[in-house]
Amino acid sequence: MDEVAEVVERCARTAKRAAPSLAAATDEVVDGALARMAERLVSGRGEVLEANESDVARARGEGMSAGLLDRLTITPQRLDGMAEQLEILAGAPHRARSIDVSTLDGGLRLVERRRPVGVIGANYEARPNVTVDVASQLVKSRNAGVLRTGSAALGSAQRLREVVIAPALADSGIDPAVVQLVPRVEREAAAALVRLPGLVPLVILRGSGDSTRELAREAALHGVGTLAHADGGGVLYIDAAADAGKVRELVSASLDRLGVCNRLNLLLIHEGAHEAVWPSVEEALAERGVTPSLAPHEHALGYEWALDSEREATVTVEKVSGLAQAVEIANEQTSGLAAGIATEDPAAADAFFDGYTGTGVFWNAPTRLLDGFKLLAVPETGINLDRVPGPRGPVTYTDLHVRQYAVLPA
Repeated sequence: MDEVAEVVERCARTAKRAAPSLAAATDEVVDGALARMAERLVSGRGEVLEANESDVARARGEGMSAGLLDRLTITPQRLDGMAEQLEILAGAPHRARSIDVSTLDGGLRLVERRRPVGVIGANYEARPNVTVDVASQLVKSRNAGVLRTGSAALGSAQRLREVVIAPALADSGIDPAVVQLVPRVEREAAAALVRLPGLVPLVILRGSGDSTRELAREAALHGVGTLAHADGGGVLYIDAAADAGKVRELVSASLDRLGVCNRLNLLLIHEGAHEAVWPSVEEALAERGVTPSLAPHEHALGYEWALDSEREATVTVEKVSGLAQAVEIANEQTSGLAAGIATEDPAAADAFFDGYTGTGVFWNAPTRLLDGFKLLAVPETGINLDRVPGPRGPVTYTDLHVRQYAVLPA
């Protein structure tokens, strides 16, 4: 394991040495590099899809569940979507590097400057598209990066770096070493990444709850900051004033993909509306091939089905006495990712919005919308659920900076 840690540290040192070439790049150079990534993703699609097919075939042979296989797979359509997102990111505005704040006594001026973090790490599992999402966000924010993915997606990630990311950076005059990919599959590589505060002061953590929480604790012990996405699961409360037709649409739209964090996980139904809306709910669940888990439950109400490889096509259903109980359950027994209310009563919607403390809240809209691209029109590095000041919700390039105050002559 010392060898694995040495490999990770070598990647971090390489990224740090290369970081100045990206930090000093102009907006035009950065956006040009992202546009070239989009071009190379399309022109190199055969190589990328071939590598991904090998990853998928190996994972299928090892018994990976259907939901995880779906996350691992890059289809031609998804590849085109990845290229489109790169093009959109290339055209997105850059945040101002400095902002005038105020004038101080003595003829001085206070300016707030936004600076890159330097090197940002990222640990994520079997989702090769995240390699492009994170790398592009780091480039846009002028941060070097050390990426570590799980063994299932490593082949796809390596091909994406070799065929798309590195050559696009080089073509733009940016040192391609600014984006490093850890070439080891051992889990110890993830732990090593969060133990390098002098090289990688911030690590983005995405993955299953327990492993991500463990990495976050390890990072805290070593003075490394994290933006962690450990838990998910969307909640929908069906109010007494809900429209049954809209409920059916919401349930169906919330389950279009099962292996994602923002899918419908827990359905809370007002006991006074249950008889009227249940036929619509049953139809929507059947349409998606999803089984309801009904009371009495042998699991926690907030149990995240997307992480259960054997039973991911499940939604927990619970009757509640009213809005107050629904809010309490959503706040206290779920991850706090996202919750929605189905109702035609604006007062009920307002009360739900005021009561729910999670990251995203929705009225007659699916929690699947809690996504950087769907909400903000740019890819995300992950969804941060922290309940403290700082970037919360979908984290994008606009969040990946540190603040510096500068005082200078007026």
